Amino acid sequence: MDAILSDWLLERLDTDAPEPAYRQLFRLLQQAILSGRLAAGAKLPSSRTLGADLAIARNTVIQVYEQLLVEGYVETQSGSGTYVADTSPDRVDEGSAGAPRRAVRDRHRLSARGKRTIELSGVSKQQWGAFMPGVPDVTEFPLKAWTRLQSRIWRNPKPELMTYAPGGGYRPLRRALADHLRVARSANCQPEQIVITTGIHQSVDLAVRLLCDVGDQVWIEEPCYWGLRGILLSSGLKLTPIPVDGEGINPDAKHLARPPRLIICTPSHQYPLGMVMSLARRRMLLEYARQHNCWIIEDDYDSEFRFGIRPLASLQGLDTNGQVIYLSSFSKTLFPGMRVGYMAVPAPLADLFSLGLAELYREGQLMQQAVLAEFIDEGYLNSHIRRMRGLYAERRSLLIAAVQRRFGDALPVMGDEAGLHLVLGLPHLRDDWAVCRTAMERGIIARPLSAYYSVAKAAQVGLLLGYGCVPNEKIGPAFDTLADVIEEVSKAGRKTRRSVA
Repeated sequence: MDAILSDWLLERLDTDAPEPAYRQLFRLLQQAILSGRLAAGAKLPSSRTLGADLAIARNTVIQVYEQLLVEGYVETQSGSGTYVADTSPDRVDEGSAGAPRRAVRDRHRLSARGKRTIELSGVSKQQWGAFMPGVPDVTEFPLKAWTRLQSRIWRNPKPELMTYAPGGGYRPLRRALADHLRVARSANCQPEQIVITTGIHQSVDLAVRLLCDVGDQVWIEEPCYWGLRGILLSSGLKLTPIPVDGEGINPDAKHLARPPRLIICTPSHQYPLGMVMSLARRRMLLEYARQHNCWIIEDDYDSEFRFGIRPLASLQGLDTNGQVIYLSSFSKTLFPGMRVGYMAVPAPLADLFSLGLAELYREGQLMQQAVLAEFIDEGYLNSHIRRMRGLYAERRSLLIAAVQRRFGDALPVMGDEAGLHLVLGLPHLRDDWAVCRTAMERGIIARPLSAYYSVAKAAQVGLLLGYGCVPNEKIGPAFDTLADVIEEVSKAGRKTRRSVA
């Protein structure tokens, strides 16, 4: 038995491999025991014998045997040697005779909630380049200033900044954000009402978990952000898509007759179409929420970037009854990988949301929050936003000029007054997915507008084109490539329709 085991081990040990002999020998003996090659009760060779057979140090074998003993693979008998332990699993009760066993193929079956999440997934494999919507130019981030602030804080870190984040986040950051929102968004909030999250997704998830039960009705805009729809459906909520018009979300009498638990909207820059909710529509929504005890979630995802006029005041700033939960993040203003977002919640909910956040997610990143607080206090955030607003305005103009150069007024441009993307309508096409697939093959990213609709028959056809992360000189050539694709798909569609007719 000793010779057979030694020969088997010699065939597999590689003294020239980067993995140490100790790790190789342990792994091989573990494999032999688990596979049954070494049966329970089999005696292992002495450390001296096995070391000599394998031409390795005896101490190496002793170390391996000790580790096998600690992990329960072997047992020792005083004066007798080392033996393979009985590691066979306890008997599993498979139920009564004849009871059907679940097929092996069902082992990796997703739950119904998991299936919904995956089916609704809209995540792109590429997150950078022309024309990825919603991504800022991270190469313009003021890295030197950030690094200086970060070094200053890390030079002598406070222990309380290196543990979990209690109380809704780092207090100085909550204060800085409350001050920023009062000035920049006309919001009405105190530092205690600010809750720091990892972004809009987590903010929505937290609000849904704390305010909704399975089966509750939620109003969403039609169309709306795919990620939002996925979070809500995976939470077991019933979604009611409310069409938008030129003034924003527009519920009709049938909708108004069935008050929801939540109303989720993007008042300052509807996503994806770009219209601004009118003052009359805002006041109507607030009054309706007051009368029917609904919560409104205001997703203020990119309000800092408006071109030609000042950013509009937030819906939360008009709320006098504590019905609005305000959400935003630094994904557009700084960089998405920072993963810092924030909520301004009504005062009665503030402590509950802070506690819920800590209980559900065990938040941290206090060191980064401390850097961000100083970044805001020293004026870097406002300075960066002003500079980037000018840069994005240039890129918006360049993209619109590229569209007009190729298509004139034949393709409408929508939602370009703010943000980091515009919508290019394709009224002559039926399939915006085909354009996006072909464009991706040529290195161009575009998102199909139809994918943002819950009701397919009501979907408009078009493309979401982000210009934030595209250098000025690449906008024209990249759009020319995309324009070629649009024309090719259009011609192919006309041929198909003629052949069907």
